[in-house]
Amino acid sequence: MQFWPRVRAKRETARVRHWPESKDVKPLGFAGYKAGMTHIIYTDNKKTSLTKGQEIASPVTVIECPPLKVASVRFYKNTSDGTSIVSEIISKKLDKELSKIISVPKDVKKKFEDVTDFDFIHLIVHTQPKLTGIGKKKPEMFEIAIGGNKEDQLNYAKEKLGTEILVTDAIRPGELVDVHTITTGKGFQGAVKRFGVKTREHKAEKTKRGSGSLGPWKAQGHIMWRVPQAGKMGYHLRTEYNKWIMAINDKPEEVNPKGGFINYGNVKNTYILLKGSVGGPKKRLIRFNMATRPTKNMPNEAPSIEFVSLESKQG
Repeated sequence: MQFWPRVRAKRETARVRHWPESKDVKPLGFAGYKAGMTHIIYTDNKKTSLTKGQEIASPVTVIECPPLKVASVRFYKNTSDGTSIVSEIISKKLDKELSKIISVPKDVKKKFEDVTDFDFIHLIVHTQPKLTGIGKKKPEMFEIAIGGNKEDQLNYAKEKLGTEILVTDAIRPGELVDVHTITTGKGFQGAVKRFGVKTREHKAEKTKRGSGSLGPWKAQGHIMWRVPQAGKMGYHLRTEYNKWIMAINDKPEEVNPKGGFINYGNVKNTYILLKGSVGGPKKRLIRFNMATRPTKNMPNEAPSIEFVSLESKQG
């Protein structure tokens, strides 16, 4: 079954269950909106590659990354039952779009000096879709971990509370990242498309696009969950490891195709080029963080990009 239980995601914003360890004092992740795909020609700089030094073509995903804004700082404590929230300091300058998402309690602590007993800190950030052209107003909120020890994390949190974080603060070109996304929802689908069941011959009884057998009828008295059947498909939380960042650029005119990206429009902010495809439809938020299990045979530097296709994607 590969993934079980194959459940639909609870929310459209993917969650990150594990953060890598880093000595660098910086955000360990970021997020952006999927704009679309194009193809590039770059010079292969992988040392062990058979095409080293040659120009090769590759598909890339364009992710627009407007700045994230720090809404609050959350303090955590390690306990015998896992991590627990000690306190949270909320910014005094919250955007008006957040009024429908969060409400500031009156008894919340306002000063960093009031919190002393904690083990690590996370930033609560929110996106700014108003800076893009996707026509979305409500921002997404999620947590981002910080690298370094807790003293470094505290100083960084004091500096960044209520301010913006850029994608270049978290990652750099050539790095490997883990991508977390919610895949495209397909709706109610049959067993052939949902599980890859082979269609039966034309002389088969009853259905042709169903399972050949629903299992034994003797012992359990019901159909087992292993039998592929029709149901809702897609809209799952999926993680892809070690995706290569080909480029980070703040010049949208160098990637916007003629007529814009289909169902998205033109990129207006800093964007990244991620090698290969990424799950999810256009305009969906894509979260990525530093690689938790990086491979050793990948180069640490971004390749030299010789050509980026700007041809119309309108078909």
